[in-house]
Amino acid sequence: MKTFIPCITLVLLAACTQPATNTARLQSQRDSLLKKIDSLQQKLANTYKPGLGEFMSGIQVHHAKLWFAGTAANWDLSNFETKEIRETLDDIESFCADRPEVKALPMIKPALDSLDEAISSKSLSRFKASFMLLTNTCNSCHQATHHEFNVIQVPLTPPLTNQRYEKQTP
Repeated sequence: MKTFIPCITLVLLAACTQPATNTARLQSQRDSLLKKIDSLQQKLANTYKPGLGEFMSGIQVHHAKLWFAGTAANWDLSNFETKEIRETLDDIESFCADRPEVKALPMIKPALDSLDEAISSKSLSRFKASFMLLTNTCNSCHQATHHEFNVIQVPLTPPLTNQRYEKQTP
């Protein structure tokens, strides 16, 4: 019995110190993970994110390329350019969601839908009318978002001189 009590005492002491060691180890791991999260959040906060202007400049290039592709009846390229515009609009909604102008973006979609239909039907007259609708809708959006100084028009010259807009035959 005399040896039994010290053995029980040792077992109880060991049992009591074990959770404290585990708790300390878990707290250390938690602190380490929190430091890593803070570090990653800081890196993320300092990561380059394109602004609304960069996205809009991209749309402007696609708008111009769309005009030259469509007027050359290059329907594949026209279709590609409308998809690029839609993709950029989606990116704006993802990366610039905090900008109040983003709320006005849905007004562009019916004009793009009209262009898609004109391109699908391969109708030059419908394409030109739909392109004017898109251009006017861009300007309406700029007015609604207090960017009326940014006026879009039908392009006069191709934005890039190193691309052919006519459909190429294999």
